Amino acid sequence: MNHFQYKDGVLHAEDVSLDALAQSVGTPFYCYSTATLSRHFQVFKAALPPSALIAYAMKANDNLAVLKTLANLGAGADIVSGGELRKALAAGIPGERIVFSGVGKSREEMRAALEANIFQFNVESEPELEALDSVARDMGRKAPVTIRVNPDVDALTHAKISTGKGENKFGVPIDWVPGLATRASKMDGIRLVGVATHIGSQLTNLEPLRAAWGKIIALIADLRAAGHKIERCDLGGGLGVPYELDNAPPPEPELYGRLVAELTKGLDVKLVFEPGRLIVANAGILVSRVLYVKPGAAKNFLVLDAAMNDLIRPAMYDAHHDIVPVRDPGAAPKLQRYDVVGPICETGDLFAHDRDLPGAKAGDLMALMTAGAYGAVMSSSYNARLPAPEVLVSGQKWSVVRPRITYEALIALDRIPDWLEDGERTQPG
Repeated sequence: MNHFQYKDGVLHAEDVSLDALAQSVGTPFYCYSTATLSRHFQVFKAALPPSALIAYAMKANDNLAVLKTLANLGAGADIVSGGELRKALAAGIPGERIVFSGVGKSREEMRAALEANIFQFNVESEPELEALDSVARDMGRKAPVTIRVNPDVDALTHAKISTGKGENKFGVPIDWVPGLATRASKMDGIRLVGVATHIGSQLTNLEPLRAAWGKIIALIADLRAAGHKIERCDLGGGLGVPYELDNAPPPEPELYGRLVAELTKGLDVKLVFEPGRLIVANAGILVSRVLYVKPGAAKNFLVLDAAMNDLIRPAMYDAHHDIVPVRDPGAAPKLQRYDVVGPICETGDLFAHDRDLPGAKAGDLMALMTAGAYGAVMSSSYNARLPAPEVLVSGQKWSVVRPRITYEALIALDRIPDWLEDGERTQPG
């Protein structure tokens, strides 16, 4: 469920007209619903044991206002960089609710995370473990570590967001974990506290999770039998969302929670979860204005003022986003078939291929739905375009929570060397 509905013929975010927002903010822009963020987090939390840590995967959407909304609800953060650590702390998420994942943690990032007293490091390789041990010993600390396990389970999702197969870069092969656990237990800078796994994103079937978690639970028994004190089990995230509202929805959090309860009964561990997309995807939309309706020899194009630099998922993953007019087209609108595209000089700058939509004209506003996850956070200034600003709505209130930068600010990011300013010619060779 989301809180984007038609009222008086106009699509609203909660009680705020998107038409009015477009006039105030300009297009394109992202809009997030506080009510949807809150509901999704609370529904997921209610499905799990009360003691579980829900570490929101902030790579899905790292806007400080979104993070603060979730922090106020008790969320932790799953981070994958030093920058995300800083943003999580700035949003009021305490270190004891922060989990550090990712295959490429630098020593500087490890040091900052130890200084912040984070909850745990999900270690993904032996070289990383050795580096963390060295950093922790230099600081006179013991780093709390879970070993991220690669269970070699196909998540049955898009290849680019699958993370639990043997060929993926993530985690330690499951057969190697006992040896690495023994190594970790002998390191002065490491406190081995548990195991972790995460097999992929946008999962629409619980069976891969059942297979992966079953392997993890059996592994915990083996590690305990070998004398290791396993206190925590991080089961990751990845539960999918309905990008196409006409399709069968992914499993509800309640069913996910039942599977957790079934498999972890009597396990006696602190459970950790890392939902991202599930919390924020349907809480956000991208609003764009039609620039042109362009007839072509083979098809018609709906040219928007948003582009792949604003929302790259369709170009990168062939991802689907429902597209709806901000003005209610009525019960039986006349449909036209379009390729919905942006202004960027790439054929891949495509939001929808052969999509049947209510007939549109230049100036109409369109909303690209389910864009709260991996939308603004993956945006860029490609083609020297200004990334879309972000707006947070709460009831009748709204605020620009990331302004659109100016062209002057964009240009000021670059520096011209003195010799070019002086007009000096570069000699060949």
